[in-house]
Amino acid sequence: MKKNIIVTILCLLIVVAAVSISYIVFSKNKSDTIEYRNNKYGFIFELPKSWKGYSIIEEKWNYFTYDLTGNEVPEQGPEIFIRHPEWTSANPRQDIPIMVFTIEEWNLLQDGKYFGQAAPIPPSELGRNSNYVFALPPRYNFAYLTGWEEVENIILNNTPLHTF
Repeated sequence: MKKNIIVTILCLLIVVAAVSISYIVFSKNKSDTIEYRNNKYGFIFELPKSWKGYSIIEEKWNYFTYDLTGNEVPEQGPEIFIRHPEWTSANPRQDIPIMVFTIEEWNLLQDGKYFGQAAPIPPSELGRNSNYVFALPPRYNFAYLTGWEEVENIILNNTPLHTF
């Protein structure tokens, strides 16, 4: 009888601990984050509140393929940079780059049909929706600009990109 009570109490303690840990790990205080929302491509990127006042820089990624005669055919698509509000030309900070690929472009890249990047590894997928794949360029942080560790933590620890 005493043994059953001890086992029951231990089970209850384990359940309470598991629920508490789950609440701490999975509940996100939205007041600690801000969002960059991109309706054109269908994604949201969560940023720390310290990024309030960020700016968006839109550029193009560049690759090439070969046609049937062996000639290079340029390929390009959108690349979005989320820039920290403290970035200046005198003190540049690490941007958060997001390459945007159509599903077809992504499949060609994965099949080794796109060339032109110096890195021996392809971009890494951050997320996708029914039309686009969002990716992080290889070696995006190899310049080790101010804030590269913060960007690394945002990307690796928080799963910040959500699609719609």
